[in-house]
Amino acid sequence: MSALLASPWARWGLAAVLQLVLIGLPLADRLQVHWFGREVTLALRPIDPRDLLRGDYVILNPEIGQVQLETGMPQGLASGDEVWVVVEPDDEGISRAVAVLSAPPGDGRIALKGRVTGVPASASGALRVDYGLETFFVPEGQGIEIERMPADRVRLVVAVADDGRSAPLRLMADGEVLLKDSAF
Repeated sequence: MSALLASPWARWGLAAVLQLVLIGLPLADRLQVHWFGREVTLALRPIDPRDLLRGDYVILNPEIGQVQLETGMPQGLASGDEVWVVVEPDDEGISRAVAVLSAPPGDGRIALKGRVTGVPASASGALRVDYGLETFFVPEGQGIEIERMPADRVRLVVAVADDGRSAPLRLMADGEVLLKDSAF
């Protein structure tokens, strides 16, 4: 084995394979969620910024990012805790938070995995949760158009894996696809 690694070509090849694996793992994870996850539609409030290196994107503010306390949730949650927010579609097909769990549900319900970013100071407040769904890259110039749309018209369709991982699939307005997210 050491004779094989003595060759500079073998060392370069090993380094290249290692780099490809490190690049491919996050992409494979995202593709798995896209292909095998169940779709849910979320209501949101878009804002349009620009990233000089990556182009235009829309910051998405999913309504389920703020979960009201009357929704069932575990006691003693702190900022940084992992949670699973169970969602169910309403009459319009929009998935709304119905429960917050400290572990994935074992009963087949759809739950998005997130991280608590803020715990309410009072009983009338809302638990803030980050799901990693806050950005959606768009072709240059289209972000401003999306930003100007009324918030109640814009929806985000996401894929949710059984373990709670989620990835954006499509940005919708009035039931029509505005943009599709590639897995990359």
